[in-house]
Order: sequence, then C-alpha cells, then structure tokens
Amino acid sequence: MKPVEAVTLERAPVRLVPLELEHESGLAAAAADGELWNLRVTSVPEPAQTRSYIETALRMRAEGHRLAFAVLDGLTGEVIGSTSFHDIVPAVERLEIGYTWYAQRFQRSAVNTTAKWLLMQHAFETLGAQLVGWRTDNFNFASQRAIERLGAKKDGVLRHHALRRDGSVRDTVMYSLSAGEWPEVRAHLEHQLTRQR
Repeated sequence: MKPVEAVTLERAPVRLVPLELEHESGLAAAAADGELWNLRVTSVPEPAQTRSYIETALRMRAEGHRLAFAVLDGLTGEVIGSTSFHDIVPAVERLEIGYTWYAQRFQRSAVNTTAKWLLMQHAFETLGAQLVGWRTDNFNFASQRAIERLGAKKDGVLRHHALRRDGSVRDTVMYSLSAGEWPEVRAHLEHQLTRQR
C-alpha cells in the first residue's frame, strides 16, 4: 500500500481537503448546527475544544496514524463537517474511515455517500488498500445503517472496547469492505449518486 499523504479529493457536492488549523471556526460552526457535541455516541468537538480536536488530528497525521479532512461544500467552500482515514496499517494494506460527522442540515443528503465514495476510491484505487474498515458505537444506529448502505460487511462487535466522552464504556461494531468487493460496491454507489441528482 502506498503512503497515505495529504491530498484533496473532490466530487460534487463536496470537496475533502486536509484538515488544518485554518478550519477551526468553520468546524466549530458546523458542529453548532445541531449541537452535535451533545450526541453521546459521536466524537464531535465542543466549540471550545475545536482547536484541540484539530491539533490532535494533525499530531496523528504527523505520526502516520490518521489523515483528517475538512469536508467542504463544493459550491460555497463552507466547512460542513469532517472525516478521516485512520488506523492506517501499511504492513497489511488496511486503513479505516471514521471520525465522520456533518452539520445537521447536511445529514441525509448526498454528502456522506459522496465523501465515502471519494475516500474508498482513493483507498482502493490509488493507495492500493486491500481492506477498508469502519467502527462505530453499538448505540449509534444511524451510523450503522449508513455504513451498511455503503455496502460494508459487519465483522462483529468488540465488547467493552472504548470510552465515550461521558466516561461510560461502549461496545464497538466493526465493519469492513475488501478490495475484491469494491468494484460491485462502486457500481452500486455510482447508481445511488446518479439517482440523487
């Protein structure tokens, strides 16, 4: 697998650009649309924690573990959310997609499907990943449905796996998609995106 380097990915209606400190105010505004930090099952930063959230993502990028993106509205350039490649393991040609969230008014739109299409295409076709994974909180049913709509397969549940922001311990639902499954999933997503126009 090729190294995961900072890159811009674009397909209407979104543009994914490497997350930088300059995105702080836009990211805070996106999170404020729906007060997303109040959702127990997400990693959305509180407004006062946005800079720290970005600094953590930049540190993880420098260490080679994560490449975070600001998700921008393709027409206006407004920051509408964030998503990442993370848990990057070149030795087994695997990475995961996560840390994904969008301003409330962009949820249930073509934004998530398009962003995931861009990330999967880059992972499989440019980087040469053999497996792309996802993980989500066992109580984040909306996220589980969204991952399943992408064509990912449920691998199982890691019990008592990670801390939530409120200090409780969650079970983590794991999903994956293999390089061999990507062509069929790509065709399905292309059909969905064409239909949504």
